[in-house]
Amino acid sequence: MRVLVFQHLACEHPGMWREFLREDGAEVVTVNLDLGDTIPPLEGADALLVFGGPMNVDEEERFPWLASETATIRRAVLGGLPVLGVCLGGQLLAKALGAPVTKNPVPEVGLLDIDLTDAGAADPLFAGWSRSVPVVQWHSDTFGLPAGATLLASSPFCHHQAFRYGRHAYGLQFHPEVTADMVVEWADVPEYAEAMQRMQGSANGGPFAGIPAAAPALAVRGRRLYDNFTALVGRPWPA
Repeated sequence: MRVLVFQHLACEHPGMWREFLREDGAEVVTVNLDLGDTIPPLEGADALLVFGGPMNVDEEERFPWLASETATIRRAVLGGLPVLGVCLGGQLLAKALGAPVTKNPVPEVGLLDIDLTDAGAADPLFAGWSRSVPVVQWHSDTFGLPAGATLLASSPFCHHQAFRYGRHAYGLQFHPEVTADMVVEWADVPEYAEAMQRMQGSANGGPFAGIPAAAPALAVRGRRLYDNFTALVGRPWPA
């Protein structure tokens, strides 16, 4: 399995999935767009993973590579390549498919619940997940739904938490891949620190105080989602 990984910041990486990819013997091609890496051809790839970052999808003047990245994501989806976009990656996927990306009414930062829709509960990506679960969030923007996409998850403060487009292109607003160490690193990113300061209703001990206790359950769900996505690679969509 050859997997392309688009990264936009050193601390926004596949997280716990790095170990899973190693266990699976995957050939991982990491493209550090913020460092000027060239996007390789899609030919020969089996899947594309797109992770988060502090920029927004419309900052193409400041980050010119966003334009070519968005175009590449669109080509991947329309060409039938399995794609999973996380946070900024999900927003880029939505934009690539013609949907708007806007400011969310409030930043979502911390361990917060999402609810699977009926379609989400039946979707192979979320097999083994409960209908309502806490997930790691750290975002100020939100994606609209591309035309023809299916909403898979929502939350009280961000209606669009996950969608599927076509057979196996998925956009997630939350972070199923993160580890507790990654959250600590993110706190040093100025744009993320600003979102934390502006968030509403922070719990005692900060928005991530519950991460250590929740880490085992987060790891189980992160593993299941990884397994569910990689099981779709090269597999026809059920009739």
